[in-house]
Amino acid sequence: MNRRLPLVAAAAALLAACAGLPGLDAPKVTLAGVESLPGEGMELRMAVKLRVQNPNDQPIGFDGIAVDLEVRGMDFAAGVSDARGTVPRYGETVIVVPVTVSAFAMARQVYSFATGDRAKVDFVASGKLGGTGFGGVRFTSKGEFELPTRPPAAARN
Repeated sequence: MNRRLPLVAAAAALLAACAGLPGLDAPKVTLAGVESLPGEGMELRMAVKLRVQNPNDQPIGFDGIAVDLEVRGMDFAAGVSDARGTVPRYGETVIVVPVTVSAFAMARQVYSFATGDRAKVDFVASGKLGGTGFGGVRFTSKGEFELPTRPPAAARN
């Protein structure tokens, strides 16, 4: 019984420490840009720039990031980066994540675009900032953009 007492005391202290942790609001992640990268074979590679905003009174440290992109309700691309850094309290940072689009995912998107609504494209970016303790900080960002219905006047002339 005396051998278990330190173990029980340590477990109680750990639970009390966890209960005292302040709740963190999820970071806001938005798509800041996309640039082309060299691909291999039939895959498409892109550098996705994610703007991460921290709405908390304490910095969020991260060690790695994973992101999945859906376009028009279908899986489109996925990527990971071993980037490290800190999003300052009430601040923001841009993280670049290389993602891969398979030929099959690209073909599904082309088919969906050709047979469906061509005016709007909706997307969802979801993922996790790793290394922040207790499994990381998860995020989801949704949005849509409208495609131009006709070329700009300068291109028509």
